[in-house]
Amino acid sequence: MSIKYSSCIALMLHLVILQLLVPKTAAASEPRSLSAAPCSEVYGSAGAIDEAGYIDINGIRLWLSIKGQSCANPVVLFVHGGPGNPMSIFSAALYQEWEKDFTIVQWDQRAAGKTYEANLESGEITSEMLDATPLSLNLIVQDGLAVADFVTKKLTKNKLIISGTSWGSVVAVHMITDKPEFFQFYVGLSQLVNYHANLLDSYQKVLLKLQQNTDEQSADILESMGPPPWNNPRNFGKLRKMSRKLEAGLSDEPVELQVAKLYQTEHYDAAYNSGEEFSFIKFVGLNADGMAQAIELDKTHLDFKIPVYLIQGEEDLLTSADITKQYFAKLNAPYKNYISVTRSGHDPNKKMFAQQLQVLQEALKK
Repeated sequence: MSIKYSSCIALMLHLVILQLLVPKTAAASEPRSLSAAPCSEVYGSAGAIDEAGYIDINGIRLWLSIKGQSCANPVVLFVHGGPGNPMSIFSAALYQEWEKDFTIVQWDQRAAGKTYEANLESGEITSEMLDATPLSLNLIVQDGLAVADFVTKKLTKNKLIISGTSWGSVVAVHMITDKPEFFQFYVGLSQLVNYHANLLDSYQKVLLKLQQNTDEQSADILESMGPPPWNNPRNFGKLRKMSRKLEAGLSDEPVELQVAKLYQTEHYDAAYNSGEEFSFIKFVGLNADGMAQAIELDKTHLDFKIPVYLIQGEEDLLTSADITKQYFAKLNAPYKNYISVTRSGHDPNKKMFAQQLQVLQEALKK
C-alpha cells in the first residue's frame, strides 16, 4: 500500500526552487565520513573550516556540515524545521556573512535530506515502510545531543549556541532541558509551543483572514473541514497552503535560496522529497497519532537553565505570536527576551535572518 501526502509545514517550497537550478546529475554523491579530528589541530587555532560528511550515531549515518572562517569563533548548532526540511542544502549561501563571526553547524535530522539518502530508500512511502522505520521526537533529540557532543569535541568548545526553527524549536528545547550543560544560550524562531493549540489558532486566524479577504472558495474548504483536531492528515496540508499564501502578501523580502552544488543531484533530490514526505506523515500521523500530538511545551518545558531568546514574526499564521507570547510569559530562565519582527511570517525572510544574527551577536556580549 503506497501513501502520499504533501508536507506543508516545510520552511520552503523545495521542489520549485530546484527546478530553477542548473541540470542535476543522476548519480548519488559519494559517501564520505566526517573526521573527528579537532579543528585547531587540522587548520590551526584560528584557521577556517569547511567540512561536510557523515558520522555514525545511534545506529545510523547522520549528515553534518561545519563551516566558518575561524576555529576560534563561537559555534551555532542549527536545528532545522519541517520535520524533514534540512537547511544544509542552502547553508553556504544563506550564512556566508555569518561565518566571519560564527562557525555554522547544520545537521540533517533522522529521515531528512542527506541522512535519509544514506539510510533509507527513496520512492513511494508505504505503510509497511512506515511501520518498520521508527521516527520519534525522542530519537531525534538523542541524535541531536550526540551531534552536540561530537561538535564540542571537534571544535574544542565548552558550550555551543543552539538555534531552532518551527519543528526544530521543539527539538532544540528538549535538547536544552535534557543537557543544558552543552549550551550557552538558545535562540528560537517561529517557536512551536503546543501542537493542538497552535493548529487551532492557525485555523481560526486563517479562516478569519479568508473571510475578510472575501475568498469564499478557500473559506468554504476550511469550514467544510471543521476546526482541528483532524483524523485526516491532508487537512493540515490544506491549511498550511492557505496560510502560506496569505503570509506571502503580509511579509517582506523573502530570502534567496541557493542550493549548494554538493546537493544538486537527482539522487539527492529524490531522497529530499522522500524524506520530507516520510517525516511529515510521521509528524501528523495517519490517524492523528503522529509525534506532533504530544508537543505541549507550555505544560512540559517551562524551566530553562540557560538564557532564552524567542524571535517571532508578527504575521506568522502557523506558529502565531499570540501563542508564542503566552509561552514566553510562563517560561523561567536566567534571562529571556522576546523579539517581534514586523512584516514577517513563518517562512524565512531577510528581516528575520538579520534579526537572528543581531540577537546572536548581542547575546554573546552579555
